[in-house]
Amino acid sequence: MRLFEQHLNRAVTISTYPCHRAMRLSPKLAANLLALSCWLVLTCLAVAQDLPPGKRLPSVTMSPPPTITVTRGKPGTVDLHFRIDGGFHINSNTPTTEFLIPTTLKLTAPTDIVVGKVIYPPGEQMSFPFAPDEKLSVYTGVLVLGVLVRPLVTVVPGKYAFHGQLKYQACDKAACYPPRQLQVDFQINVAKGSAARKRNPGQSPHVHR
Repeated sequence: MRLFEQHLNRAVTISTYPCHRAMRLSPKLAANLLALSCWLVLTCLAVAQDLPPGKRLPSVTMSPPPTITVTRGKPGTVDLHFRIDGGFHINSNTPTTEFLIPTTLKLTAPTDIVVGKVIYPPGEQMSFPFAPDEKLSVYTGVLVLGVLVRPLVTVVPGKYAFHGQLKYQACDKAACYPPRQLQVDFQINVAKGSAARKRNPGQSPHVHR
């Protein structure tokens, strides 16, 4: 703190263009300029995030999913768990108005493994101050999406990785924020499955001589 005071007690010399003569500033003016510089830096950081100072961006996080085993040639369901920050909600997969962006999950599957469909839960019907006369379909808290996968019978048994993005638009009680994307990664273990038993032909009840 003493070193800071010593710097302020000195005359500050700055050069301006196109003027080549130096201008000497008083300690009080130097302190004001320093405070103004700090305020500008903080303001620029806030503007870079499209938020006023003191506000925070909405966040959706994904819990690490367990690796499930799916028998090749048969379907299986992978449950993906997401958590939405408190105080925020995201639009459901079927928002009530076309102006709101739905929550969607897009996945890239390994070769010879089919993603059947993504199961979205129904949204909660809620009203907010920015649209008090309208019920909006939203997700809050914990969101669970089911992904149907089916490895073809030709798939070599082993672990396979899926990659994709969860696209969503988050809002609070006052306004909605720009759409965002969350990286989604998970694996499944493909098993060969038990071989089908061959049934012996039934014996005739008659005695063969």
